Amino acid sequence: MALRRVAIDTWHENVAYLHRDCAVYRAEGFQALSKVEVRANGRHILATVNVVDDAAIVGCHELGLSEDAFQQLGVQDGHTASISQAEPPASMAMLFRKIGGERLGREDFRAIVQDIASHHYSKIELTAFVVACNRAELDREEVYFLTEAMVASGRTLDWREPLVVDKHCIGGIPGNRTSMLVVPIVAAHGLLCPKTSSRAITSPAGTADTMAVLANVELPFASLEQIVRTHRGCLAWGGTADLSPADDVLISVERPLSIDSPGQMVASILSKKIAAGSTHLVLDIPIGPTAKVRSMPEAQRLRRLFEYVAGRMHLALDVVITDGRQPIGNGVGPVLEARDVMQVLQNDPRAPIDLRQKALRLAGRLIECDPDVRGGDGFAIARDILDSGRALSRMNAIIEAQGSRSFDPNAPRLGALSFEVRADASGVVAGIDNVQIARIARLAGAPKVPGAGLDLLRKLGHAVAAGDLLYRVHADFPADLEFARQACERASGFTIGGADAQPHVFVEF
Repeated sequence: MALRRVAIDTWHENVAYLHRDCAVYRAEGFQALSKVEVRANGRHILATVNVVDDAAIVGCHELGLSEDAFQQLGVQDGHTASISQAEPPASMAMLFRKIGGERLGREDFRAIVQDIASHHYSKIELTAFVVACNRAELDREEVYFLTEAMVASGRTLDWREPLVVDKHCIGGIPGNRTSMLVVPIVAAHGLLCPKTSSRAITSPAGTADTMAVLANVELPFASLEQIVRTHRGCLAWGGTADLSPADDVLISVERPLSIDSPGQMVASILSKKIAAGSTHLVLDIPIGPTAKVRSMPEAQRLRRLFEYVAGRMHLALDVVITDGRQPIGNGVGPVLEARDVMQVLQNDPRAPIDLRQKALRLAGRLIECDPDVRGGDGFAIARDILDSGRALSRMNAIIEAQGSRSFDPNAPRLGALSFEVRADASGVVAGIDNVQIARIARLAGAPKVPGAGLDLLRKLGHAVAAGDLLYRVHADFPADLEFARQACERASGFTIGGADAQPHVFVEF
């Protein structure tokens, strides 16, 4: 059959398209969602069948392939291919054991993860694995085996240096762009910090989305390696590095299901960092009523699991438990968050203090990984690097090396459409819902529309009068603006208490 590239992004799933009247479809007894093996150009893939009735999409003598599937075969449109019924993945028996609640061993996880990385699992099978691991929570030994298998599924970088640092947050806090400040600070100190980040899936912006406002983040690994060697750091999208590829596939079903179990979270984060060649990691775990982690006991349990697996993988880990009761910074969305980052780097008096202080604290902890730095001195060193302008100079050098894009933090290109959300009563801001704020920003178009999002003007503890401006929503398209407006009318994300109300004071660890 002749291959046809069907321009559909199936998000880490191989899909094959056959016309309902195709002779091969009828003769072989294929059914929708059945698994097939496609061979072409000396390569083979497994794919899930979708049935087509429109010959304009796939003709009777053609075999259509989704974008992911087509790229794996590495052929041109019209290339000849063969198709046959597929044998079940070798690890399917192990998957069924996990579904049944059994504990799996090292080789079981290696087999499952290898099949996942090779795209041998359909979305249904992936979902079964994710749900099974979530329902029958992985024990800490299983989390270690899963992490180890995910590292082995892709390439592992070796920077040939004894100290390679990184910083990561478990997520869930809008505007938390501390990585874009930590990297230039620690790189200016001399530490190697090759930061590869993912793009946002369910949040209004990821580090890669925000950095993309300032510079190119999709670079071949050879270019990134040169940038890191020259400038001691980078801020790039990690999709081209083939680091823990099974994690990217698992995330494609975890995020839409809002499943983020502790075991899967630990394996996902640590496998990426270890594969990237990190020797030392500072991990940010925010806690708050609308954060991923809601209480200190829960945070401590997660901390112990991270520390156990990191220790087994020979990764030096420093866990920092931080305040996750509200968004960090003033902006939510790529352009607004890039504005906040550059204002902090430029020591602009309008820069958000909370973003500056949190970034300094995390950067200080990383700097203390340097054997020449005495414990407790990291914060002051980080502050001096930021205040002196050395962090800004390093960030500008990294931006230039990655391919700079025009950006003015004093006049950022925001969505042309906007509306304002105001306080409906006088009092004090007693609560800010991270989940609702993130949802409104996404409905407004972030992160796909870089200039969309929320510009926050009030934080916890701020006194407001009825009618005072809480935040402004930006969008580029009328439909996005209306979706965001309707969400705000249902719930603004802000809770206004009485004049004597004070939000609970959070003590960071």
